Amino acid sequence: MEAEASNATEHPLVDISLGRDALAEASTERALHEVLHAIRTHLGMEVAFISEFEAERRIFRFVDEEPAVPLLKVGASGPLEESYCQRVVDGRLPEVIHDAGQEPAALDLAATWEVPIGAHLSVPIRMRDGSVYGTMCCFARQPNATLNERDLAMMRVFADFVARQLEGQRKRKQRQKAAEARIRDVLDHRRFHIVFQPMYDLADQHISGYEALSRFVAEPIRSPDKWFEEAATVGLREELELAAIEMALVALPEIPDSAYLSLNASPATILTGRLADLFGPYPLDRLMLEITEHDVIDDYAGLFEALVEMRRQGLRLAIDDAGAGYASFRHILRLAPDVIKLDRSLTHGIDTRPESRALAAALVGFTAETGSRLLAEGVETQAELEALRDIGVRKAQGYLLGRPGPLPA
Repeated sequence: MEAEASNATEHPLVDISLGRDALAEASTERALHEVLHAIRTHLGMEVAFISEFEAERRIFRFVDEEPAVPLLKVGASGPLEESYCQRVVDGRLPEVIHDAGQEPAALDLAATWEVPIGAHLSVPIRMRDGSVYGTMCCFARQPNATLNERDLAMMRVFADFVARQLEGQRKRKQRQKAAEARIRDVLDHRRFHIVFQPMYDLADQHISGYEALSRFVAEPIRSPDKWFEEAATVGLREELELAAIEMALVALPEIPDSAYLSLNASPATILTGRLADLFGPYPLDRLMLEITEHDVIDDYAGLFEALVEMRRQGLRLAIDDAGAGYASFRHILRLAPDVIKLDRSLTHGIDTRPESRALAAALVGFTAETGSRLLAEGVETQAELEALRDIGVRKAQGYLLGRPGPLPA
């Protein structure tokens, strides 16, 4: 129950507008390669590239070439002053060169003879603030007398498009850097704490376990799932989850022996193999791992194998958010959990919603057949609790029964 995922769409343009930086980055890369390919083939050139000016060097960032003409390598660089790019930008070379061998200002450049360069077009890539990012260029090893101002105008239009794409890319990198700094700060200074929400055995009227939930005390103020989502975007979700689990485990001795501690972990964190080390000092029969419905599992066999020894020693496995989507049922069938947690969207108003009641009842039957247990999350009213009792649910969790907070004395 640690994180709640919002509805998502698979349309890339919508994903970009929602700030899905990874998808936006892929879209930018694809768009820039398509622009270069279109320019190169339209003008009959052998090579097209986008360069960046950085620290007095010209760096090739994107390259499109004829398959038989591998001349440039992405990431390669050279002195800016010795490039066509710089001399076009500062006006020492024309933007359109029909035959570099006949252009006096190009004769002292090594590339003219080493490549060699025949026809060449180059235009600056200017950002909105007026700064020059670099250039967009294309060239062929043979001269081409047909290049004209219309070709140059097309290059300028595309260069402006490239500039807008690169500005978006730069902003995403800035956001990524800021996000990583925030998560690093949270990890380094432990700007979070753990609260515990009781899980009740309704048959025996006692607390059967506590779920450990993270609460963050860092800026910006936002829900825990947003912190974990941001950590995932910078490759630090596993580190954050492990830090939270480590902090929660310290409280296990304070929990009565009759109750267990439930911990949230993503499949990626489990697959790191680091949980076994964290769990080493603790009795596994007093721990439960929860995997949410929203976590994508690409390797069920690997995940099952990563858990098999710990489960043999008593570790419980729970599938969270059951009923929220198709993935939860796939998780249940492939991982054979000990506990299935009924999603709050089904628990809410279950006393007045026959369809939710029917699905919950079906899961009660499923758990009876498989030897697992059904636990209803998000119970907030007495009517919901009574409806769950009526259909045979024997474990529950929610504000009605206890809010997340410190462990009771």
